[in-house]
Amino acid sequence: MHVKNIILPILLAALLVSSNGTAQIDPQIGTPEPSKESFPSSAEKRLVIRAVDGDTIVVTPNEKVRLIGVDTPETVHPAQTVQCFGKQAKQFTRDAVEGKSVRLVLDQNNAKRRHKDRYGRTLAYAYLDDGRMLNRELIRQGYAHAYTRFPFSHSVEFKELERVARTEAVGLWSTCQFNNRDWSGALWTQPKPKQSSPMS
Repeated sequence: MHVKNIILPILLAALLVSSNGTAQIDPQIGTPEPSKESFPSSAEKRLVIRAVDGDTIVVTPNEKVRLIGVDTPETVHPAQTVQCFGKQAKQFTRDAVEGKSVRLVLDQNNAKRRHKDRYGRTLAYAYLDDGRMLNRELIRQGYAHAYTRFPFSHSVEFKELERVARTEAVGLWSTCQFNNRDWSGALWTQPKPKQSSPMS
């Protein structure tokens, strides 16, 4: 009896070691990569107070958040007029998150800058209650293009989503012309109507 009590735990330990002692879990689509993303230390949901524009929101208590990896047409830039599809992009974000809770997820690529951009805004992915990522949906549904000036963990995916949206002429890609300058000076403009040739 004494021997059995000693052998049984040894056998169980051996089984755990042979399986490396870790559970292998298949990643789900849309699940953050633990090595690339991390929750804030508080790890609580945040209530969205308002949408500043399509790619920027304000969450409680009063924190401005810039969505990682996306760029929507401007609506509030002090030096620019409202750009093509800017109002639609802002309305999409407003409808998606304003007055609702989101999970803000940080990307470790921004750890050295303390997850802030040069304007002091927190850089994050915003996850909706149904598990969708707002950043991803903005590109997929044609309200933004992939902003790849700085590295982030979803850059390959976002560029592919933009390519598909362009190809299928989704959202702004069916209406606007993109003047492909450097990212900081990217301009979205309404296409000019074609001039009909005068009758001779």
